[in-house]
Amino acid sequence: MSRMSGADGPEDVDATFEEIVAGLRAQGLGDDDRPAEEPPSREDPGEARTPAAATGPGWRESETGWDETMFGADPTAASDEEHYVPPEPPPLPKPRKGAFVVLLFFVLGLLLLISPGLIGIPATVGTPVGMLALATGIALLLLRVRQGPPDGADPDNGAQV
Repeated sequence: MSRMSGADGPEDVDATFEEIVAGLRAQGLGDDDRPAEEPPSREDPGEARTPAAATGPGWRESETGWDETMFGADPTAASDEEHYVPPEPPPLPKPRKGAFVVLLFFVLGLLLLISPGLIGIPATVGTPVGMLALATGIALLLLRVRQGPPDGADPDNGAQV
């Protein structure tokens, strides 16, 4: 399947992709599985060669071993004496009468939409009444949302922690 050349792209996407990959491989970039072309060296071919990074200034050498680093205790963790204990969270506010009314509308609306026959109402009447009950519950819930800043907050001060 070929595409027309134009604003959408080249006519043959696969050929263009192969050209890009060939250009990158010519620059020395490519798969790790395929060895990059190296210039001939003057070293003895029988001599074992090590990568330059491994012979650098000990980038893997440290006082602790791999297992101790990965599975040992966290050296940056605070001791038990300095352990932070968060304060108790404030209690949940007591639900008011309006919350019970919203919950009643939600439950009634869902009941009428799912199974109106349980109450004894036909589905042709239960579905619109259930949708109306859900819409009323959502509207009452949105009307209960606080619109102003919290008590004691100064709107000119910006964000406060």
